[in-house]
Amino acid sequence: MANPRHILVVRLSAIGDIAMLVPVLETFTKTYPNVKITVLSRAFVKPFFEHMKNVSFFAADVNGTHKGIRGIYKLYKTLKDFHFDAIADMHNVIRTKLLRSYFRFSDIKMVKIDKGREDKKALTRSENKVFKQLKRTHQRYADVFAELGYPINLFTHKFPKRVKPSEKVSAFLKSHNIDLRHNLVIGIAPFAHYDSKSYPIDLMTEVVKSLSKGPNIKILIFGGGKKEMDLVNTMIDGIENTTNIIGKMRFKEELNLIAQLKLMLSMDSANSHLAAMLNVDTITLWGATHPYTGFMPFRHPLSSCLVPDLEKYPKLPSSIYGNKVIEGYEDCMRSILPQTVVNKVLENLK
Repeated sequence: MANPRHILVVRLSAIGDIAMLVPVLETFTKTYPNVKITVLSRAFVKPFFEHMKNVSFFAADVNGTHKGIRGIYKLYKTLKDFHFDAIADMHNVIRTKLLRSYFRFSDIKMVKIDKGREDKKALTRSENKVFKQLKRTHQRYADVFAELGYPINLFTHKFPKRVKPSEKVSAFLKSHNIDLRHNLVIGIAPFAHYDSKSYPIDLMTEVVKSLSKGPNIKILIFGGGKKEMDLVNTMIDGIENTTNIIGKMRFKEELNLIAQLKLMLSMDSANSHLAAMLNVDTITLWGATHPYTGFMPFRHPLSSCLVPDLEKYPKLPSSIYGNKVIEGYEDCMRSILPQTVVNKVLENLK
């Protein structure tokens, strides 16, 4: 079979994993400009791919029209009319396996991601742990394309030209006395899906207080939802040069704002990958998880990952996603001192 000319790339969630797909597709489209790509994902991530040539987007409504077995069948009935030559399943979960099963009688090549589950189990188990760097998710995505006959070298990746502030973002920055020409604008994303991956709020408050006193530094706090918004309002009360942006703008505008940052300080969470895909320098804090799991942001050096004291907490990492916490390890992130975080931020700003 000849190499496919139109590939359906499937990644339905989560936002950080979808963001990690962006630099891989940017590299692919530069390497193979005549191959058409259609990305199947959630509607709200469409802005991730709008700048790419020869890449189109199809929104999967997995909570509505495309929910459940019947919904996935409806999705298949629609997609089969696109006459794809191949499916690159970058998710490999029940939904995508079901979708692939509907295509099984079509003359279409299908390749799924190898998530390296056995290696990840060995890395996260408490006893007989195999503590080594695993393959990065970006490379696992690239391996899928290689299996389809399109190898890519991620070291050749070149970021697109950084976008300028939109009108809404420019107005927002002006209203908060932030000048991109003279200020060092730092983004801080203090939350993660699981508490085991979130730096304690009292320690993060110390970090924010210290950084806010730096010359020409302005801090923007990122997050989502009312609970996080209220926590941040309390955290930054009385701290100068610091703004809570939660709930202040739509997702597309927030992406534009992230693109203006000098640096993003994030947990092992989606914001680190959003910043990295936009070519923003990123520092990450890790708790129950670890950069060896393969989820470091794109082109993110190990030196920019701050992890707990592994001599004190030798069973880390205990989880790939942060959903498993070992008894007695609940406060492991407190071994990452606020001054260590501040020093790393200032070092990277230089």
